Amino acid sequence: MKRLLAPYYKFEPEMIHIPAGEFLMGSDPVQDPHAREEEQPQHPVYLPDYAMAKTAVTNAQYAVFLCATHHAPPQHWRWLRWSHRWAPPRRRHYPAVYVTWYDARAYCQWLREITGKLYRLPTEAEWEKAARGAEGQIYPWGNAWDANRCNIQGEAEAKDTRPVHAHPQGASPYGLLDMVGNIWEWTSSLWGIELDPPTYTYPYDPLDGRENPIANHYIRRVLRGVSFYNRCPMARCAARYRYSPRNRFDSVGFRVALSLV
Repeated sequence: MKRLLAPYYKFEPEMIHIPAGEFLMGSDPVQDPHAREEEQPQHPVYLPDYAMAKTAVTNAQYAVFLCATHHAPPQHWRWLRWSHRWAPPRRRHYPAVYVTWYDARAYCQWLREITGKLYRLPTEAEWEKAARGAEGQIYPWGNAWDANRCNIQGEAEAKDTRPVHAHPQGASPYGLLDMVGNIWEWTSSLWGIELDPPTYTYPYDPLDGRENPIANHYIRRVLRGVSFYNRCPMARCAARYRYSPRNRFDSVGFRVALSLV
């Protein structure tokens, strides 16, 4: 394994500790005029200590996984005739996209096996706390919108992903990057069978079945983060979206969480 990984720089994601405690999850329409029904009511949620990756999994990090496991590469790597053993040229620091929920889960399982650490996909509650902090601010950087802090459609239309460190000024209270903009990110949480409304509503309850890791593939999973395709009204820490776990798009990737207890 050491020889196999030798050509690569550090492949393990940089993790940030999120301390135990309550945070405000969801949206308050009095404070946030863009609050959507599936984000309500806003409510406190207690989470134990955990860690979240500072950035989404990059092409370079994902390439190490592909090389080690011979897992199928993202479809655009094949279109451009890139070897599955190497990250796309000049895009190694871009987020890995065109990955399904199952691809993301397989990456986490591989990372667990080679490190001995409890890597996994984050729940949507963990994702949201890491994005907005304990006080429930609307954006990672505060409560006032600033299009210069993230990669979404604005005055100049965003047309693609950007490197994961391109917007340090948009960091969350804990220092995580791209928690709004760049890509949608898979979580472990279930949404439900229908597009709308969600089967799993608020208040968030991790014991009501929404964190079932082996649910049928036709039950949609929650995504968080908002991609470069989206506009300001959707670009908020509380925004929820959903796809089939088999879907893959140029705007969807993931970041990992780490259990500490």
